[in-house]
Amino acid sequence: MLLWINGPFGGGKTQTAHEIQRRLPGSVICDPEHVGFGLHRMTPPALRGDFQDLPAWRQGVYEVLDRTLTAHEGTVIVPMTVVEPGYFREVVGRLREQGHDVRHFALLARRETVLRRLSERGFGHAVRLVAGKDAPLRRESFAVSKLDLCLERLRDAEFAEHVWTDHIPIARVADHIAGSAGLTLTPNTDSPLRGRLRRAWTGARHVRFD
Repeated sequence: MLLWINGPFGGGKTQTAHEIQRRLPGSVICDPEHVGFGLHRMTPPALRGDFQDLPAWRQGVYEVLDRTLTAHEGTVIVPMTVVEPGYFREVVGRLREQGHDVRHFALLARRETVLRRLSERGFGHAVRLVAGKDAPLRRESFAVSKLDLCLERLRDAEFAEHVWTDHIPIARVADHIAGSAGLTLTPNTDSPLRGRLRRAWTGARHVRFD
């Protein structure tokens, strides 16, 4: 089974994926961003754009996930924002046509909720401590520029199942996704402090510099 966790940038995809992975024995995370950043590193900076627009990215992600789903016995978890319907069908649709069990979830939240999360993740919080609470989200400019499009597109029925996360902690989002997919997670034994530290560490490990 593949769990595709979609949502706007800053919507909690990575944190949710890692929460499920740590509580679901045998599961693995396959992050399509690695394919995209690899393609970027092979491309002169002036030619770089949204790597999802590259047919090589969509084909590469499909091939890697098809191979993983065929050879790996456990659940495969994919945290990735995809809002172009054609691109979605080219990857998720083809995997389903190949016979794979793909469960798709779109994490949604109000615009102000996502903006707050963007300001707090990665270096955003540190920037605000130094430059003030109204400092622009320079590192998150791409995410902010895509926010309205993401929230609009992901509400479409094609991108269901929708999970609204404004007032739901990550552990409960993970529980909801697992339950909907018929999977059983191990109990969440984190204290509130341990949970915050775990999420901070996960966020720090996924800061991108390119």
